[in-house]
Amino acid sequence: MTEPFVRPRPRAVLPALCATQITGWGILYYAFPVLLPRITADTGWSTARTTAAFTAALLASAAAGIPVGRILDRRGPRTVMTAGSVTGALALVLAATAPGLPQFFAAWLLAGTAMAAVFYQPAFAAITRWHRPDHVRALTTLTLAGGLASTVFAPVTAALADHLHWRTVYLALAAVLTAVTVPLHATTLAHPWPDPPPPAPGTPNGQHPSPARTRPFLMLATALALSGFAMFAVVFGLIPLLTERGAGPTAAAWALGLSGLGQTLGRTLYAAFAARTTVTTRTALLIAAGGATTALLAAVPGPIPLLVALAILAGAVRGNLTLLQATAVTDRWGTTAYGHLSALLTAPATIAGALAPWAATALAPALGGQTHLFAALAALSLLAALAALHGTPITTAVE
Repeated sequence: MTEPFVRPRPRAVLPALCATQITGWGILYYAFPVLLPRITADTGWSTARTTAAFTAALLASAAAGIPVGRILDRRGPRTVMTAGSVTGALALVLAATAPGLPQFFAAWLLAGTAMAAVFYQPAFAAITRWHRPDHVRALTTLTLAGGLASTVFAPVTAALADHLHWRTVYLALAAVLTAVTVPLHATTLAHPWPDPPPPAPGTPNGQHPSPARTRPFLMLATALALSGFAMFAVVFGLIPLLTERGAGPTAAAWALGLSGLGQTLGRTLYAAFAARTTVTTRTALLIAAGGATTALLAAVPGPIPLLVALAILAGAVRGNLTLLQATAVTDRWGTTAYGHLSALLTAPATIAGALAPWAATALAPALGGQTHLFAALAALSLLAALAALHGTPITTAVE
């Protein structure tokens, strides 16, 4: 239906959020797996315990995401994302100067609250509200840029770590995060926050109970959680998998970075794929494709260039899964209460993704190495695809 109001579309928002997503993800997320071996070697902390600090950050992000979503729906993204940028930079300073593991944990818990305020979910909410009805195109552009985060910052972090102590690297990255994201969030997101469209049936304040209470919503959340666990475990297991098969640390970091380039390339195909598939079909197919690439990484022993190519392919699928998640609510239930519903839908996936780095680190030795771990993750993705087939909404979005 035709909307009864004209939605302002500030031009600076999309390019600014592209820049801040690259910087935020690159520094707060992708720098950690690159620096992890150096942190453990320098401090003597075990890999499992050090990774658990990062897991705690992602769990904190999942917990903070729901209240952040409510604030976004009411007040818009400016205050949330600016405060998140400042908090993230402070957390990195505290992590860099932590004298012991407890202080390191505390710093990453603070970083987790920042992630909830600066990563994709608040940016998706801003784009969805400001750019409807062309929000899919804008979301594609945003995630195309965001996919470059590992491509830019994994090699940059590795290069810095070759010349600087890991603590100094994090201090430098905190400065970059502050310089790039704080002013962009504070200035470009100052545009008036438009009112949401009228609620569609099946949405909060509509004619039926909230979709969050329905079986399709729960099944979709389950599918995204299982898939998210597998995909995030692959991200953190990629460097150990490659080094286990003979790659050097720098080559492995470049492979992780190039997988981010694969995300960017893959997202260019999403709009055409979405136009030719139903929402349930594309959800199941993309999750299954993620499992297939994981299975290939498990089955192919080398050479390293071939494994890098597979990592790029896995990144392409992962990039499409990000867009799938970004549009999951609007494709099924419209944009009313997008921030809150999206936070509820993705919270299990965020928790699963939070547990993935620690679980991958703990499970790999028990399963006999990265190869067997990746095979298990491929099977988990298959289960997720089956769950996605039961995520058909009772009602679809009315536009």
